[in-house]
Amino acid sequence: MSHRMPQSELNRPNSVADIYLSFTVLALQGFGGVLAFIEREMVERKKWLTREEFIEEWAVARTMPGPPALNLSIMIGAHHFGLRGALAAVFGMLSLPSLLILLLAMAYGRFGNNPQVIEALHGMGAVAAGLIIATGIKLSTALKKNAMGLRVCISIAVAGFTCLALLHLNVMFVLPVLGVIGCVIAYRKVGP
Repeated sequence: MSHRMPQSELNRPNSVADIYLSFTVLALQGFGGVLAFIEREMVERKKWLTREEFIEEWAVARTMPGPPALNLSIMIGAHHFGLRGALAAVFGMLSLPSLLILLLAMAYGRFGNNPQVIEALHGMGAVAAGLIIATGIKLSTALKKNAMGLRVCISIAVAGFTCLALLHLNVMFVLPVLGVIGCVIAYRKVGP
């Protein structure tokens, strides 16, 4: 079931350059994970996707090989401008951020043993975890409209958390099993 917003309410990137600049800015903000920033930018600010579309696209991006944020950027770029949009999104996600990472790696090589730097990195880890949790809570509001229903979605999420965080099972086994279960349930509820 697609939750597409009417075209009059959704915006569209102005150009391939807009795709490149948007994903460059997002990638530069994404220390510790870019999910929170992508969701806020693509859904709330730019309105290129609805919240439901974002969740659907993010789910697909997470199941594909490679970094999910990069996969999502490729999907969004390709949706609007085909191959040119996909390439612009990739270069946006990688060009300036890669240069910045190289500079930070050189700085870390020089100052990485400094106690203040170590404590600052611990603090940034806590902030990144908080951003991911806050985004998950915000995105959970879209589950009410999911074809499987809120209870089934919560059950699958709890099963995933239990398998990964508590039982320490390999994600390569958990994801396909829970993914197939979710697909079967959704197919039975929605039908062909």
